[in-house]
Amino acid sequence: MSALEQSRHLATAIPGPRSAELIARKGAAVARGVGNTMPVYAARAFGGIVEDVDGNRLIDLGSGIAVTTIGNSSPRVVERATEQLRNFTHTCFMVTPYEGYVAVAEALNRLTPGDGDKRSALFNSGSEAVENAVKIARAYTGKQAVVAFDHAYHGRTNLTMALTAKSMPYKHGFGPFAPEIYRAPLSYPFRDAEFGKELATDGELAARRAITVIDKQVGADNLAAVVIEPIQGEGGFIVPAEGFLPTLLQWCRANGVVFIADEVQTGFARTGAMFACEHEGIVPDLIVTAKGIADGLPLSAVTGPAAIMDAPHVSGLGGTYGGNPVACAAALATIETIEAEGLVQRAAQIETLMKDRLGRLQAEDERIGDVRGRGAMIAVELVKPGTLDPDPELTRNLLAGAHQAGVIVLSCGTYGNVLRFLPPLAISDELLLEGLDVLELILRDL
Repeated sequence: MSALEQSRHLATAIPGPRSAELIARKGAAVARGVGNTMPVYAARAFGGIVEDVDGNRLIDLGSGIAVTTIGNSSPRVVERATEQLRNFTHTCFMVTPYEGYVAVAEALNRLTPGDGDKRSALFNSGSEAVENAVKIARAYTGKQAVVAFDHAYHGRTNLTMALTAKSMPYKHGFGPFAPEIYRAPLSYPFRDAEFGKELATDGELAARRAITVIDKQVGADNLAAVVIEPIQGEGGFIVPAEGFLPTLLQWCRANGVVFIADEVQTGFARTGAMFACEHEGIVPDLIVTAKGIADGLPLSAVTGPAAIMDAPHVSGLGGTYGGNPVACAAALATIETIEAEGLVQRAAQIETLMKDRLGRLQAEDERIGDVRGRGAMIAVELVKPGTLDPDPELTRNLLAGAHQAGVIVLSCGTYGNVLRFLPPLAISDELLLEGLDVLELILRDL
């Protein structure tokens, strides 16, 4: 796989004839509700390149939505997963357990923020792990209510749809949703500036606003957990103002509320720390991980202090495929790769490079309202010139142009006006800068 050339190359128009054929087959075979961002079908991927079935090589600035963080088909992962496949593919950990599950739990207990006696439980997807974190919090506290935040995204199951803020496409037409879910205002510095500089820059003040809403609408005596992404993903890569998360955590601790950090998108070196919580030195009660945990194999986890994690009764947690042995092998190889290759530091280098380049572009183009994010999780919020009004049309056109030019880039945000960049940490500076060059040219044309 290492023979896949690390360069952008367009052998055909996008989509090429083989991709066009597969698009037609998909339309006849796959449910309409399953959409696609790119009009191409992948054949191979490695490092910072995805090659499609027509031989087009695309610069990957999406990492399968923050999944292939260490680079697609990373050598250690391929080797370990292949070895495990030869031994056995599945026995169900709840029936005939195996060492790989235990080893992943040990690694998570070591890596996640905080000291002391910890436990982990493994699942399949981020949604599933968030849902189980809520179960654990309810078992531990004996309370039912859960608070999530404006612009949040936590998944597509019934409970996690209730936690997710955005209606279309995630919730529209799929209710009724799980009860006892409440919503509080997030710190969103770029848009909070409309209400004054102090609220935009003072995270503690923004947290007090949220706590006031929680106290009035729910009450700490009824509240099992607060669930929050340390940096929001689908909501727009929103980084709360400094002090917001620590103030919220302090209130939770004082009121017997479990603080759940959803690090599904931000975990495993993505933000220039192993976990985004570390940027403000906070130690959540429960931390939820998935996506980058196993370089593309389905795996997720909930980790926290033994006293909380052990609250559910025996057999109250689990699932047929949770902690699949092949996925566990991939996770151990992923963690080894991050540590051996200094990928936390690499994410910080990518942040410097991208923010420098995008910041200079912002200074020249008033349609770029904000450049934000941490590590290799960077966003550009597009607005109509001279305003804070979102410009989703410009965003759609920019994305379409990038895709036609062979650059994989994604959008996000409540208003559909945010470009999100999630390059694999294995990408070269040259490929990354070329991808940004393409975007800049298209933006100027638009």
